[in-house]
Parts: sequence; C-alpha cells; structure tokens
Amino acid sequence: MVRLQKYLADAGVCSRRRGETLIREGKVKVNGRVVREMGVKVDPKTDAVEVSGRPAALAGPEIYIMLNKPRGYISSCRHGRRKIVLDLIDTDQRVYPVGRLDKDSTGLLLLTNNGRLHYRLSHPSFEHEKEYIVKTKKSITDSDLAALAAGVELDGRSTRPARVYRKESREFGIILQEGRNRQIRRMVEAVGNQVVHLHRIRMATLQLGGLASGQWRHLKAEETSELKNFCGI
Repeated sequence: MVRLQKYLADAGVCSRRRGETLIREGKVKVNGRVVREMGVKVDPKTDAVEVSGRPAALAGPEIYIMLNKPRGYISSCRHGRRKIVLDLIDTDQRVYPVGRLDKDSTGLLLLTNNGRLHYRLSHPSFEHEKEYIVKTKKSITDSDLAALAAGVELDGRSTRPARVYRKESREFGIILQEGRNRQIRRMVEAVGNQVVHLHRIRMATLQLGGLASGQWRHLKAEETSELKNFCGI
C-alpha cells in the first residue's frame, strides 16, 4: 500500500505536492469515490485511481482490450458485490473501461491503461461516433426514425442530429456523436416506444465484428495504430 499522492507521482501524473492539491480540490477518485482527505493509501495492483476523469496507472505495457459485454455486467472497475466487466477478462495490468454501457446493454467495450486515449475517447468534446443496433418493444415508424435522426428534446434541450437506418420493423441502427445518460433509451421513449435490447457494434474506428458475447481479445496492432491516429496521439 502506498500513499495516494506518492502513487500519483509514481504514475507520472504530477509531483507529490501537486497531488495533494488535486486531492484537496476533489479531482482524484479511488474506485469511483472522490477522495479529499490526506493520508489515504491505495493498492497499485487492485485499486482504480482517476484524476479529472482520466485513469492514472503506473508505467507498464500499453493494454488495449475489446470486450463483447453481455447483459448483467456493470461497466465499472468496482461495484460492491455486483458483476463488473473486469470479471470477464484476464490481465495482470490495471485497465479501465472507456465510456459506459449500462447493465442491460451489450456489445463493444474497450478497456485500456492508456490515459490519453481513454480521455480522448470518453470526453464528449471529441465527438467520436458510436454505433448501436436497437430493438424496440413495438414497431417503429418511419416518422419516428426521422424524429430520432433530427433530434428529440431531453432535459430541456435537443439531442444532436444522428444517422439512423432501419433494419426490421422493430429494429434499427443509430450512430451518435454524443453520450448523455441512457440517451438512446430515453430518445426512444420520447417517440412513444421502448428499448428491449441495445447493442453497440462500433466505437470510433473499432468494429465489434464476430466476437462472441462475453468474449474478449487484445486489439491487433493495426487496430491500435488506427485508433491512436484517429485520436491524434
């Protein structure tokens, strides 16, 4: 166990003194909880540390893992006794999920220890595309799809225009460049329907392909290179 400010220094985030300031300012999280008090110790092998939303990991080989998340798992590093996506993979390195898929959603999830890549893919200002296949409770009309594409009002402001395409009477694809909380489910509810299955098939340049539910793999070298180029790192 090491003091949190020493961990931040060892991870190359900042000096110990600057680490103390970041902790006081509430910018450091350990296992998803904001830490403000001095003297907290962390286990570098098991604890997940974030600074201003970016993972802070000790130096080691860069890890990039693609997972086809099944239903019932939380996209988190730690969540009490509930099942988390880290239960599904086998690596000695601390990795962090990029973005979120809610417990009932499935599909592509990237996990990495590259803090810069994590930030550029998860921060909404970079506006990378995410593509989903959506199955609804009732048939969805062409006018409903047009409304989803144009944008619907959520929390007093409209969603950004999206690309939408029909697959079946109760199934369509949607490509977003934003990621509000449970956005697609709420958009579908706004046009009088309900999502029964939400599955992500693409994130930026990454395609899920034929990876089976619950299975994972390391990214290929060309996939990693393309993704880094896309993110400008």
